[in-house]
Amino acid sequence: MRMVFLNLPVSDLAASRAFYAGLGFSFDEQFSDEQTTSVVIDENIVVMLLTHERFADFVTGPIGDPASATTQLTALSAGSREEVDELLARALASGGKPWKPAQDHGFMYGVSFADPDGHVWEVVWMDRSQLG
Repeated sequence: MRMVFLNLPVSDLAASRAFYAGLGFSFDEQFSDEQTTSVVIDENIVVMLLTHERFADFVTGPIGDPASATTQLTALSAGSREEVDELLARALASGGKPWKPAQDHGFMYGVSFADPDGHVWEVVWMDRSQLG
């Protein structure tokens, strides 16, 4: 079994934690402290929110600013079109910002938003039965 750990630098750990809680995600307190919050997206997907100071311990060079330039795109699958829209609504209600307009290709539907620091998230549903 593989796991995905996404590490994101954040400017305000408490605000970021509140945002991801608003999305309905839980936290692993065993891997959280005053500089780090472990967000459990799914059994095998964890987002580590790190203060800039803590994130700097893991990288060489400057930390990119997602508020001024796109530094990554993280796509998360959804089980239905309704779940896609629901997660976008929760993101916007929790302090996120819309990023690009929804994309509807019939067999695939997705939306995107940015978290309070500007990290971009896409939420995508695909009807795999329509794929060749």
